Amino acid sequence: MKKIAIIGGGNLGASIAEGLLNSGRFEPGQITVTRRRTDMLASLAARGVMVHSDNVEAVKNAEIVILAVKPYNVENILLQISSSLEEKHIVISVASGISISEMEAVIRQPVTLFRAMPNTAIAIQESMTCISTKNGGEKHIQEVMNLFDHLGKSIIINEELMDAATVLAACGIAYALRFIRAASQGGIEIGFDAQTAQIISAQTVRGAAGLLIKGGQHPEREIDKVTTPQGCTIAGLNEMEHRGFSSSLIKGILTSYKKI
Repeated sequence: MKKIAIIGGGNLGASIAEGLLNSGRFEPGQITVTRRRTDMLASLAARGVMVHSDNVEAVKNAEIVILAVKPYNVENILLQISSSLEEKHIVISVASGISISEMEAVIRQPVTLFRAMPNTAIAIQESMTCISTKNGGEKHIQEVMNLFDHLGKSIIINEELMDAATVLAACGIAYALRFIRAASQGGIEIGFDAQTAQIISAQTVRGAAGLLIKGGQHPEREIDKVTTPQGCTIAGLNEMEHRGFSSSLIKGILTSYKKI
């Protein structure tokens, strides 16, 4: 396996490192994480990950470079490390809103560039990661997908859809959590304590997602299995639709997309 440098050990960068370690497929010695305040990475250092603040040194000792910094810092970081980048490097940016063309203009080196949009479930190897590239060959694409497949599920998309991927996959975590919260509150209304209601709601959502992922069915096919004539399920669903359940969610996604 190639050595990986994660530039930026904030929430996302640290989560990627944690996910790689927890997958059991990467050794701590393969991973370097940089951050100005290295004391904030003490838990990773304790597990054997190389932790320091020298971005250039991290890049020199790696083949895969993951830029996990804020979008407004990407250009400065690329200027800082560009002279250390070689043809062997694969650079993956997980910063939203920074195009591959913009990175190329800064680096000016024959480097393979990718963009990736994971979500926060990457820390538990359950991320949905959307990946795009402009100059990555099939071998490089498989390497990058293999890396993120150890952290959940990855797919290749056209770069022009990366903003949409941010909304549907990254913001989508918050949408799903808000549904679980609302379902839990409903559970309390009908008699459960808060902890039990949350356990039931969260596992039910996990099971519903599993039916689609493993079975490959359309959601309505699975809904039909639990909506009996004059039953309580269809009555509840119809009331939710009368109150704008689906349209509210769709409008929320469109609003987030316009904002991004």
